[in-house]
Amino acid sequence: MRKELICLTCPVGCRITAEADDHMNLTSVTGNGCKRGAVYAKQELVSPKRMLTSLVRVKGGDLPVVSVKTEEAIPKGLLFDVMEDLSKIELVAPVQIGDIVLRNVRNSHVNVVASKNILQAEH
Repeated sequence: MRKELICLTCPVGCRITAEADDHMNLTSVTGNGCKRGAVYAKQELVSPKRMLTSLVRVKGGDLPVVSVKTEEAIPKGLLFDVMEDLSKIELVAPVQIGDIVLRNVRNSHVNVVASKNILQAEH
C-alpha cells in the first residue's frame, strides 16, 4: 500500500510518501523533513486519529451553545458517531471550561470537554 500525505505535525506541511506491506507494517517514508513526519505517516496508515471540535446546546445560558473538544485525538472512524452523540446533549448553564460533556466517548478513553465558559442568562 502506498499513500501520499501532507504532514500535519507542524506548520511546514511536508509532502510525505508512505508505503506499508500487506500487514500494515511501515516499509518506507520519504519526503518528511523530520522524525515526527515518519511517526505521523505510520499513524495515518495504521490508525488515523483526529481531534474533534463541535458545539453542544446549552439551556438557560447567555449563549445558546458551547464549544467543545476532545481532550485527545480519537480514531477517525468514530468522528461521525461522536458528532451524533453530541447532537443529543443539552447542557444546563452555567458551563465552565474543562467540564466533561461526554465521558469516554465510544469507549475510546477520551472525554469531550467544554472549551468556553457559558454564564447563566439574566432574566
